[in-house]
Amino acid sequence: MSREALMVESSNFLEILSRASRMDADPPFHQIYETLLDKSTRGADDNREVGEIIEECELPLIDLGRLSLGNCEKEMCKSEIARASQEWGFFQVVNHGISREILDKMRSEQVKVFKKSFNEKIKEEKVLNLSSGTYRWGTPTATCLKQLSWSEAFHVPVTDIMASNGFSTALSSTMEQFATTVANLAQRLAEILAEKFDCKSDFFEQNCLSSTCYLRMNRYPPCPIPSEVFGLMPHTDSDFLTILHQDEVGGLQLVKDGKWFAVKPNPEALIINIGDLFQAWSNDIYKSVQHRVVTNPRVERFSTAYFFCPSYDTVIQSCYGPSVYKKFNFKEYRQQVQEDVQKFGHKIGLPRFLV
Repeated sequence: MSREALMVESSNFLEILSRASRMDADPPFHQIYETLLDKSTRGADDNREVGEIIEECELPLIDLGRLSLGNCEKEMCKSEIARASQEWGFFQVVNHGISREILDKMRSEQVKVFKKSFNEKIKEEKVLNLSSGTYRWGTPTATCLKQLSWSEAFHVPVTDIMASNGFSTALSSTMEQFATTVANLAQRLAEILAEKFDCKSDFFEQNCLSSTCYLRMNRYPPCPIPSEVFGLMPHTDSDFLTILHQDEVGGLQLVKDGKWFAVKPNPEALIINIGDLFQAWSNDIYKSVQHRVVTNPRVERFSTAYFFCPSYDTVIQSCYGPSVYKKFNFKEYRQQVQEDVQKFGHKIGLPRFLV
């Protein structure tokens, strides 16, 4: 056999090993969702929306370092944050106070845990002393491909991270570092947004504690039918704010002026988006917009999200009237969302609570 042929054979063998290793790590989408995937191959499922061509956009970019400058520059920065939250519901920030070291360490530890075999990941919540159901994948309620999310995640209550009882791993200590620093950023941004519609208060300081927030590590495996399945189906977030650290692969998309746009990744920035609770609390001044993640046929994608949430008994109502939404607490909202997902396969959200 020639040297060139040997090199080709070796390359093919390495590719087979790589695929086998990756498949061992991937959740069993093909087995569990065999019926839905079979419908796809027979053309029984119309999923044209998933594979539509999307224009790319750059989110408003805000330098938070300006908050430490003179009063004029500081107020301009705050106004830009508020304007982006009204017009886009999304923006990105640099000089945000979370060190590159923490972000890189978080990504490294996240990749390590997701590279474990599927069976190991199922057991990981016990190893890390996390709540049952922390590790999740796919969409158990899916009845068609458009309701299936081709992704896996560790959705971790921050209380689990803090309550290690002296037990610590590289992953748990890194999650704690990340959650602590990002929590400070979330409080700071929430206070600015409240101030900009004349609702200064200690509401967020009193109700959105580390014990009520969540950290979610996401992995989007390569998908063999990217034109038919989402990585994460279209939704809005059921919180006040979400802070996202993503890699450079891309895949996040959002709705602006009735159209879907692909968000251009910026490795130096964190992405901030407004959640349903802020839209209700601000009486529709700030917008919680639909967003989704599309799949990639060749490359996996990683992201880490921090969800800035209140306690379950926190009452959500507008600071001033007439209010667009009925008064509700966070527990009622979460329960309604879960009921709708079970019944309809998707979230309805704030329209359920219109006056």
